[in-house]
Parts: sequence; structure tokens; C-alpha cells
Amino acid sequence: MLTKVAVTALVAGAVGGGAVYGGANYISNHNSSAVPTGSNSGGTAKTSTLNVKVNSQASKVYKAVKPAVVSVINLQKESSSSDGLSGLFGNSSSSSSSSSDSTLQTSSEGSGVIYKKSGNAAYIVTNNHVVSGSNALEVVLSNGKKLTAKLVGKDSVTDLAVLKINGTDVKSVASFGNSDNIEVGETSLAIGSPLGTDYASSLTEGIISAKKRSVTTSNGTATVIQTDTAINPGNSGGPLLNLEGQVIGINSMKLATDSEGTSVEGMGFAIPSNEVVNIINQLIKNGKIVRPALGIKYVDLSEISSAQQKSVLKLPSSVSNGAVVMTTPGSSTPAGKAGLKKYDVITAIDGKKVTSTTSVRDLLYEHKVNDTIKLTYYRNGKEKTVSVKLTETTSQLNN
Repeated sequence: MLTKVAVTALVAGAVGGGAVYGGANYISNHNSSAVPTGSNSGGTAKTSTLNVKVNSQASKVYKAVKPAVVSVINLQKESSSSDGLSGLFGNSSSSSSSSSDSTLQTSSEGSGVIYKKSGNAAYIVTNNHVVSGSNALEVVLSNGKKLTAKLVGKDSVTDLAVLKINGTDVKSVASFGNSDNIEVGETSLAIGSPLGTDYASSLTEGIISAKKRSVTTSNGTATVIQTDTAINPGNSGGPLLNLEGQVIGINSMKLATDSEGTSVEGMGFAIPSNEVVNIINQLIKNGKIVRPALGIKYVDLSEISSAQQKSVLKLPSSVSNGAVVMTTPGSSTPAGKAGLKKYDVITAIDGKKVTSTTSVRDLLYEHKVNDTIKLTYYRNGKEKTVSVKLTETTSQLNN
């Protein structure tokens, strides 16, 4: 739209200028300004022999890290259409499944980075949402070679996953930097496959906009690096780099619109490398992340009417935030052993306020299984504090 306006303005200016001089002036100079006739050989051109030596740090980082950045292809089963039109509207089949009435189709594409090679194996970190729901996974190396990948482990809370491939063709791996040492205003680079493998190995540059930004996701609150480095669909799982070529984050998401639908630019987010290293090491060891749980179901206090907060929960007016226990805890669960009951309202964990049900999980996840926490709650209008030993995990319980 802007291009059209600019072109229109230039044309209008030329027409206006001609009108100012008038027809008589144009006619008097017509012969002297006529287009020359004859050969057009004088209009040939050639390129310069001058070689520009590009030795910027960004270029050096790109050349060094590019071989370690891959595209990740999520393949899922898609039933064959009886009318034979599935190929017209879907992606082409990448391989056949074991079922005769379905094929594996490319469901989505993302990015990843090879961070370690051990023997004949190489390991890749990417996003959980890149591999979620897959029936098979493929990785495309920077040289275009496609390899089968195996899922080692994934974690929906931090949105991270680890893949394993045959490392025979892997010549380079990336290293992790310390995300605590980054500075706002520091240059940051991203390499990945925005919009898929057609744009693989794309480089974008920006700055660190915030070191630790809390954002709310479907899996809770995440503390992430904010950057204005261009991050688009397909960049997910790729590395955010500093000018030393170190991975300081794994690109995970961007903010395209705010809560009112206003378009937003330059707000991308990456999982800090220090958290990435912690999570992938656990995934390598256990294939999953073990987190503590209370063994209860709860809802946000804001979902309870004011009348019921007074009549049923008997809360004082000073209590406006918390998590309401909605089930009777089992006697063998951490909450049950600590004496919690249905309709208790949890307001703090280790002295930190519970502002929502999400914050309950976030505060729990700061601890490990077998840790003991101090849990503050209200029952029948009275505040109580109890010690809870976190002996159960989220794999055993719902919360």
C-alpha cells in the first residue's frame, strides 16, 4: 500500500511540473530534448571487479553455527481420502505408515540445533510443540540431507524436547552460553527455518529487549528472554545466539497481537539457555521431567462468586486471591497427609503469595520431590500454615 502511494505521488508530481511550464515551453524545447536515435550499444553495463570483504561478527557466527542448525519435520498419520483429492489440498506424503489406509503427512515444520555428538549419535534440542503429536520425525541438515530422528524425551511445561539422530554426517555442534550474563541491548542472532525448509538456514539479527520476561502460556507462566530479532513460524526450536556464537536461548514463540487484537512487531521470546541445559540433561537421563505435586484439584478463587466466598468458604474480605481445593485429598497424597480438606483456600507457598492456580504450579515447580514446603491456607475464615512433604510426582498425580 505504501509503495502504491509513493508511486502515485511521484507521478502526480511529474504531471504537476509539466503543467507549470505550459504547452508553449514544451514545444519550444521539443527538438533539443528528443530521444536520440541510432545504436543502443552505449547502454551496456558490467559488474565491478571490486571484492567486498565481509568480515562482520554476525557473518562469522552464521558460518560457524549454521552447520549445527537443522529443520525438524513433524510427520503424522492422515487417512487417505476415498475421492483421491487429499493430495490436492494436503501436503505430499513423506513415507508410508504401517497401516494400509493411512499415510504419514508433513503436519508441521520447525527448527532445532545440534548441541552434542557422542559416538555415532548426535543430539538435537527443539521445542516440544514442534514434535507434539508426531507419528514420526525427520531432520534436515544444513547440507540438505534428510535423516530419521528419534524422540528421546519432551516436556510440555518448558516447551523443550530432545531428538537423537545418526551423527555420521554431523560435522559441527553448537555450544551453550550463560543466559544470566546477557545484557539488554546486546546484539542477538537467530538461525532457523521460518515458514519451513524452503527458507532453511535464514539469519535474522536484533537485540535483547529483556533478560527475564514473565509470559503466560497454556502451560503456565514462563520466564523467557525477550528479543526483537525476527522470529517467525518455523523458527521455533532454533537457537538464539550471542556474538560469540553461543546459544543463549531456544526460540519458542512470538507475540503477534495483544489482548485487544492490536498488531505487535518485534516481540519474540526464547527459553534461556541455563534452563535449557537443565531440562535437556534431565530428559537425557530420565526421558521426562519429574516434578512434585500436591495430589489435589483446585480452581482459581476468582471463579467463585462473592456470595459463595462468604457463605461457603467463609473468607474474610481481605482475601482476594488464592486456589480453592475442590476435591477431598486422598489419605496417601502429600495434601492428604498434611490434613488439607475440600474448600480450603491456599493463599501462599513458602511465604510467596498464590495469585492464581497457575502460580500454585509455578511455586511447586521451584521444588523437587521429597522437599518440604510451608503451605498457608484459609479454612472457615481462619488462616493456617502446615508443612507438606512433596513425596508424589506429576506423573502420579494430576496436580
